[in-house]
Amino acid sequence: MPIGGIGAGCICLNGYGGLQDFSIHARPETTALPAGFTSNSPEAAFAVIHIKGASPVTRLVEGPFPVFKIFDQGLQGQGLRRGGFEGFPRFSRCNFRGEYPFGEVRFAEPSIPLDITLIGWNPFIPLDDRNSGIPCAILEYTLHNTASHPVEYEFSYHLSHLAPGCKPDQASSINAVIPGKGAFLSNSEAPTAEAFGSAALIAIGNKPRIKAMWLRSPGWEFDSLSALWRELSTETFTANEGSNAVDNSGRNGCSILLDGRLMPGESRTYPILIAWHFPNCYLREGGISKGPEVQGPAGCRTIGAQGQPPWRPYYASQWKDAQEVALYVEQNFASLRSRTLQFKEALFSSTVPPYVIEAVSANLAILKSPTILREENGNLWGWEGCFPDSGCCHGSCTHVWNYAQAFPHLYPQLERTLRDLELVRSMDDRGHVNFRGAIPDGPVDHGWHAAADGQLGGIMKVYRDWQICGDATWLKRLYPLAKRSIDYCVSTWDPDHRGALFEPHHNTYDIEFWGAEPMCTSIYLGALSAMAQMATAVGEQSDSSFYSDLAERCARFMDEQLFSGDYYVQKIEFRNLRDTSFAQSIAHVDEKSSEMQQLLKREGPKYQYGNGCLSDGVIGAWMARTYGIETSLSIRNVHSSLQSIFKYNFRTDLSQHANAQRPGYAMGREPGLLLCSWPHGDKPTLPFVYSDEVWTGIEYQVASHLIEEGYVEEGLTIVKALRSRYDGRTRNPWNEYECGNWYARAMASYALLSALSGFRYSAVTRALYLAPKLKATPFECFFSTASGYGAIAIDGRRLNVKVMEGELIVEKLFFSEAESTRAIDWRVIIRPGAGASIAL
Repeated sequence: MPIGGIGAGCICLNGYGGLQDFSIHARPETTALPAGFTSNSPEAAFAVIHIKGASPVTRLVEGPFPVFKIFDQGLQGQGLRRGGFEGFPRFSRCNFRGEYPFGEVRFAEPSIPLDITLIGWNPFIPLDDRNSGIPCAILEYTLHNTASHPVEYEFSYHLSHLAPGCKPDQASSINAVIPGKGAFLSNSEAPTAEAFGSAALIAIGNKPRIKAMWLRSPGWEFDSLSALWRELSTETFTANEGSNAVDNSGRNGCSILLDGRLMPGESRTYPILIAWHFPNCYLREGGISKGPEVQGPAGCRTIGAQGQPPWRPYYASQWKDAQEVALYVEQNFASLRSRTLQFKEALFSSTVPPYVIEAVSANLAILKSPTILREENGNLWGWEGCFPDSGCCHGSCTHVWNYAQAFPHLYPQLERTLRDLELVRSMDDRGHVNFRGAIPDGPVDHGWHAAADGQLGGIMKVYRDWQICGDATWLKRLYPLAKRSIDYCVSTWDPDHRGALFEPHHNTYDIEFWGAEPMCTSIYLGALSAMAQMATAVGEQSDSSFYSDLAERCARFMDEQLFSGDYYVQKIEFRNLRDTSFAQSIAHVDEKSSEMQQLLKREGPKYQYGNGCLSDGVIGAWMARTYGIETSLSIRNVHSSLQSIFKYNFRTDLSQHANAQRPGYAMGREPGLLLCSWPHGDKPTLPFVYSDEVWTGIEYQVASHLIEEGYVEEGLTIVKALRSRYDGRTRNPWNEYECGNWYARAMASYALLSALSGFRYSAVTRALYLAPKLKATPFECFFSTASGYGAIAIDGRRLNVKVMEGELIVEKLFFSEAESTRAIDWRVIIRPGAGASIAL
């Protein structure tokens, strides 16, 4: 479970109560191996409990080491001069329970007369991006005396030097005491060097004994840990002030220790804080600007005199170093904790099935994962996901991020920075949007295909974000850019204004679709409809008429030409297009040509789906429904398509499904929703890439759309099946991977809340929309808007709205039930502590 700040990096809390995957350097690398002293993962952090008395006991406060990771230890250079803490005596039992953003681990051991509970977290407060972006991990250890006699103990926490610099054995690392609180770890690298930075370890609200530096030894790497364990197990812990001129080689780290005595039944909690601060970021992706000359290997790069690093993380503009971060958190600890707990309780109080809350909350971990980066100016930037050793597919990829619905509601001010990434920095004068933006901010290359689904989805997201923020000035600034973008789409893919994307168009499946098909055309319809409404709002009525007329043509084309009577299909076309490349490539193919050429002559372009039932087949209708964009697409046909997608693509058992692509997402007897199926047996020899796979982001898209349209049981069936694959036994509950860990598309799960509650708020018209889909009463559900967040509750015929932070101004309520909608005048300003209620 990632514990960290938005765009600030993270450390992961694992199932046995340890820490691993220290991704704290504005680079996505994680080890995916146990935390320990390895060449790939030198970081380590661990707690130790020592029970005093006639029969003293000392234990590492972690549960049993997982059997499947024992083999990994053999991959970590066991024959070298390395060692770790994994071999220390441990607790024999542990249990992990997570309600994001809190992870809870309970430890038990017969020889220890204490029950110990660990709660790991980082501040997560909707709308408060500063406090939700603190580079730290908070670990609260609660000790409870289960014995019938007093128990005396020593509790300690230990952290390797997280900022050793590039030459840790040449006195570049610095260890110092933070008086009465803990240790400060830094280095003497140049202030602009990539390795320059700091870390801190403190005990919040307590005064520990402090060992600012472990024993330094030029001998075996594990000497420091051997000496440390001896001190801990013999009650001879020795404090020191840290760095000195003599000891500068060998394992480096720091420790804090707290003495205590608990009476029978008594408990005590020790909050431990790990903070980090690495202000210089040398990661460059996607841009065309060379920037200043950089010297040195990755991780130790530096820049010439007078130069500045390519970019800095947002948190570096808020706190000068890790010590300042740590002291800020300590000073504001009570508030940060209570506000985070308030959010968690509001979310988990929603009376929706528990697997829905799991799906929504678990994927909020993506916001705190290495997938997300944030620049000093506040701009977001994201990978699609993260491999253990690199980022996967850079640039806040527009078609992947189309699905993500968490940021626009929980941190809408951050989501809007992605609109500038697309329409300001990633678009040229023609309107071509490079679907992969650059970091640091800057121009991008425009020599590759635009992505039709991503670029058109961006238009719909401008509409969504305008409705969420209600800022007319923002819309007026973005409108001409959105117009340039959609005009490029029309001229490139629908040059004759027929109402569909005919020319070959790139998309999220990393290929080009040839001819009109429903996935991208439904997004085209949504984008045209959104542009018509935005054009009216900014006073461009002629634009509105044009886009509205073309949208009507688009809806008619989909219903009359693409609807098969069951679901929408693709009409593959490669002749009579402006792009003649494929037609020319097969013009002279004959019986002497290669097998592949003959296949293309017979079936047409590779990687199409034709009469297949595509799970993304009405994604544009989902986006339109979720964002409040009105279109004239036949709702009956949309319903038929959704029912067909569930009927044909959802499998309760995949053991008979052939998948030559990437089966690890769902396989064997597991259930899942296939990306596509061919119920009539006309599957192409080479269908589109990934077609046989199962992606959670698309499962959530389909499930929430089914629920929105009243097919609640079908939608919930998909969600329950999906989460059964991420139960902590086979896969990580907080990491729904696709092309990499913490994959951005999975943030589509947030849409389940709006689907089940029907909650939508327009800050433009100050209208509140509700259409609960569950019959249970009372019904309660979390909500978040740009001005405040809270919970709605419907009890019988009464609606109650409670705001936890901020405010909600309502002038009109639209309440839907049984396929009818009533408009109710309701002029109210709802603030914390004073909820509002109205009869329905």
